[in-house]
Amino acid sequence: VQLQASGGGSVQAGGSLRLSCTGTGGLHMIKTWGWYRQAPGKQREWVASIDTYDDRATYAESVKGRFTISRDNGDDRKFLQLGALTPEDTGVYYCHTEGWNGREHWGQGTLVTVSS
Repeated sequence: VQLQASGGGSVQAGGSLRLSCTGTGGLHMIKTWGWYRQAPGKQREWVASIDTYDDRATYAESVKGRFTISRDNGDDRKFLQLGALTPEDTGVYYCHTEGWNGREHWGQGTLVTVSS
């Protein structure tokens, strides 16, 4: 599985962005799509996930109600809609997948910068 993330950028607090993750190769093996982020000087943290078999979405408490994870009908692209952004949301956002065999894959990351 190869993942390509895009859609990052610079916004002011209160703004929104839409991140995309496009996957190629072996997509039928994916059980869960997810997003992680890493703020400057901090560890990478989980943000949201969506299961491929029932579309159940889960979110970190810090983004619940502000971010929405979704997929397109073709199953090769996932989105993370970011809303009501704050400077604490600044970081590199990574697309992630977990396969039915437990294997994980990561995209290259896309930078989100929120200014106050």
